[in-house]
Amino acid sequence: MEKTSTKLRRLIKTDGLIYLPAVFDALGARLVQSLGYKTVYNGGFITGGSKAVSEPLLTMDEQVRFSGEIAAAVNIPCVADAGAGFGEPLHVMRTVREFIRAGVAGIHLEDQLYPKRAHYHKYVAHAIDRSDFIDKIKFACIERDHIDPDFVIIARSDTCRFAGLDEAVERLNMAADVGADMGMFFPTNQSELEQGPKRSRLPLVYVASWGNRDGRPLPSAKQLEDMGYKMCIDPNSYLLGAVHFAKKALQERLEIGTFTMMTPQECVDARQLVEDLIGLNEFYEIEEQTVEKKKWGKR
Repeated sequence: MEKTSTKLRRLIKTDGLIYLPAVFDALGARLVQSLGYKTVYNGGFITGGSKAVSEPLLTMDEQVRFSGEIAAAVNIPCVADAGAGFGEPLHVMRTVREFIRAGVAGIHLEDQLYPKRAHYHKYVAHAIDRSDFIDKIKFACIERDHIDPDFVIIARSDTCRFAGLDEAVERLNMAADVGADMGMFFPTNQSELEQGPKRSRLPLVYVASWGNRDGRPLPSAKQLEDMGYKMCIDPNSYLLGAVHFAKKALQERLEIGTFTMMTPQECVDARQLVEDLIGLNEFYEIEEQTVEKKKWGKR
């Protein structure tokens, strides 16, 4: 069976933008795959949110477990947020090993301080020195090459937010020199968004974060492709949609004692969709060939 890391590398070499919706569970991953997406993503924000602790408090084991369950549920590649690598270069090497063993196809590693601070969510970046960041990327790539050379390492810099585009691009280009496969940065305006792919020696991943509060541009997939971006991560739509509509449904039940947001047929269809994504019919077939053939109460 072809590794999903190999699939991801092949996708990166093809024309067009690769879109990665973020999910926090296996059911969401199955939904993404069923809709025709070629990749899926598990981010720190969506994992932390689903656990009600937020990203800065996640452990490596938690993020690897979530990502591994997502990867195991589908045949498409899963890319995961590995944060700041959960430590120094030695720790980053283990982080790479654990994600590979979990079946994840690639990760991004950032130049944030570890452990991360909650102020990260207020767009306060605590970036480490260039040399420390490049050491992390270098040893991540060494471990990648030792275990699975197809595993994708994405170097992520948060420095554009406070040090400008020059610093962010320089860090990505330095990461290219030590083996990184792709780059990621966070432009603060349209000009930086457009200049990034022109100045980076790495193919770039963009994070189209709906709900962001720092004015980050939200271009369409076509616009990103035209600018030269290779991937687009959607970190929030699944989580925000789930919370938004679940809140409305629960409020309605509390206030009027019933549920009218969906028609009875829509509820039946939605339940059927869940059962189809789980593969419940296959379970029925196995039981009908085995335990359900027995006559209960008779020996």
